[in-house]
Amino acid sequence: MKLTQQNQSPLLYAWLGVYGLILVWSGINPKDTLTWFLEVLPALIALGILAYSRNGFPLTPLAYCLILVHCIILMVGGHYTYAEVPLFDTLAEIAGHERNNYDKIGHLAQGFIPAIVAREVLIRKKVVNGALWTNVFAFCICLAFSAFYELIEWWVALVSGQEADAFLGTQGYEWDTQSDMGFAALGALFALATLSKFHNGQLEKLRHRK
Repeated sequence: MKLTQQNQSPLLYAWLGVYGLILVWSGINPKDTLTWFLEVLPALIALGILAYSRNGFPLTPLAYCLILVHCIILMVGGHYTYAEVPLFDTLAEIAGHERNNYDKIGHLAQGFIPAIVAREVLIRKKVVNGALWTNVFAFCICLAFSAFYELIEWWVALVSGQEADAFLGTQGYEWDTQSDMGFAALGALFALATLSKFHNGQLEKLRHRK
């Protein structure tokens, strides 16, 4: 990210430090190199967008922290593949499940985190009026994003054939695509229900700093 005297801060350095360390770790001997690249690519795109918008449209600390969490989830999934994250293998054994459910954490985050980011953009750009319509549009954006990501997975599978199995992470579950979108929807609803008030406070502080 471009640094200036205005935006140099411990939070920024901490964000970049954590992002960089996890990215480097995830790229060291990943389970599958193609899968690692495909899973980490959205995190790299996010970094570019945040760097570009840092001065002209800085986000709230909440949004930045949530984006970092989402990037970490992607990087961990890229390193091990979503079907083989060790901690969730252990949890599956304890619970008596046959399936590693780390991918569901990823899709829950795919709704939870974009919901706050979408809400922030909608409010600050005054796209719609009122809290209800803001939340409705934020929720719809999350569903659209989740559906589009499933289309991307489908296109990758068509191009790559069997090599895309690790990226898809379906693990033989026939309703995986639908459940992925369902988890994203739950994540979006939960984020809007629990964080809106706190987010409003951060948005107000951001207005006063301008």
